[in-house]
Amino acid sequence: MGCSRANVRYPLMLTILGFAMIATFLVLIMLKKMSPIAALVLIPALFCVFVGKGAELGDYVIDGVSSLAPTAAMLMFAIVYFGVMIDVGLFDPIVRAILKFAKADPMRIVVGTALLAAIVSLDGDGSTTFMITVSAMYPLYKRLKMSLVVMTGVAAMANGVMNTLPWGGPTARAATALKVDASDIFVPMIPALAVGLLFVIVLSYVLGLRERKRLGVLTLDEVLEEETVLVGAGSGAADKARTGGAGSGVLGADASDDDDDFKGLDPNRPTLRPKLLWFNALLTVTLLTAMIMEWLPIPVLFLLGAALALTVNFPRIPEQKARLAAHADNVLNVSGMVFAAAVFTGVLQGTGMVDHMAKWLVDIIPAGMGPHMALVTGFLSLPLTYFMSNDGFYFGVLPVLAEAGAAHGVTPLEMARASLVGQPLHMSSPLVPAVYVLVGMAKVEFGDHTRFVVKWAAVTCLVILAAGLLFGIV
Repeated sequence: MGCSRANVRYPLMLTILGFAMIATFLVLIMLKKMSPIAALVLIPALFCVFVGKGAELGDYVIDGVSSLAPTAAMLMFAIVYFGVMIDVGLFDPIVRAILKFAKADPMRIVVGTALLAAIVSLDGDGSTTFMITVSAMYPLYKRLKMSLVVMTGVAAMANGVMNTLPWGGPTARAATALKVDASDIFVPMIPALAVGLLFVIVLSYVLGLRERKRLGVLTLDEVLEEETVLVGAGSGAADKARTGGAGSGVLGADASDDDDDFKGLDPNRPTLRPKLLWFNALLTVTLLTAMIMEWLPIPVLFLLGAALALTVNFPRIPEQKARLAAHADNVLNVSGMVFAAAVFTGVLQGTGMVDHMAKWLVDIIPAGMGPHMALVTGFLSLPLTYFMSNDGFYFGVLPVLAEAGAAHGVTPLEMARASLVGQPLHMSSPLVPAVYVLVGMAKVEFGDHTRFVVKWAAVTCLVILAAGLLFGIV
């Protein structure tokens, strides 16, 4: 009897400690009591000791690092690749169009941020979406003194909706886990996802009106000291940028003394390669096509792409070193955050916390909710995809939920579609490496981003779920 009670008590303890660990992490970073990297490392290490498995901490961390190493490599070389593409001017035409639409009007700028993030998200990769969106919009937000968390929040939500594309990850995972076709999941979901994206754009309009009311409407001539196209926020000191040093380029408008973080790129910067525009465009399209078609692993593709882009655009060794130095800050910040997150995920999975948390949530679902398991899954996808990786949710939790639903006549396709609802919130999870690209490049505190985006992303998820129910999709 005593042994039986102990067996019951231990999973319950793991469940409680798992939720406590996540809550502790979120509270500390939102209150800015710890940096995200320190919290991602120290808090799980402490809870690992609480669980009584401190001796296994090394194994858990190595397992976590091993699982996230390809992601870290992908992000490192993706930052270099797209950093080079920004330096050489590949995205200048897109940015010109966005700036022409924005006209230094805060409302238009926020809406433009959502549109740009949604369009770029068609490549299916959140990291590249955030790199391009922030590089395009950051200088304008900074110069107009707009809220940077509005930019990061809107970009994350737009990307979260688009992350449901069949090649984006979650849909493929759901299809694999439930042994159904990805197109059968995604295509019927298009109307609900379109409503979700429309909501993000409407929300961007409302947030933009709030910024307009706070700041007023300016013209670009009033904002900039000379006409320029602002296309990115590079790394490297402002004084180096002004003199064409190791920074990302030459400033088109002098940054004020209290605005040192503002780094717009001059349309006449020496890193531009207009004669190689079509080569760079073809290389980027080929790279994205290879990602979608899965010709090679994504880290390998970006490694090859970065090496080729550097070699062709900057054939001299000193030029290549300057480009690498220009983007070193972003590379180090993001890769460091990913490896720190590996400690968090390694402890969650290695100790069994995540499994017991998922089982506890499934067990507390009332039996009477069986016929409505798709709706339940839609609601559960919000917290579960936020507090655990997509792999953990789709391969660990969704099959259990689907089995419970099948007993009441709920089809696997309905369950799979419902499981996608939480993606707009998932994209701001501390377990998603891409979000560290977003907040790192935007120079926004992760806690500030979390406080702002969680409520709006949750509403976006619920809008998609409501639309799915209305259209009979879920």
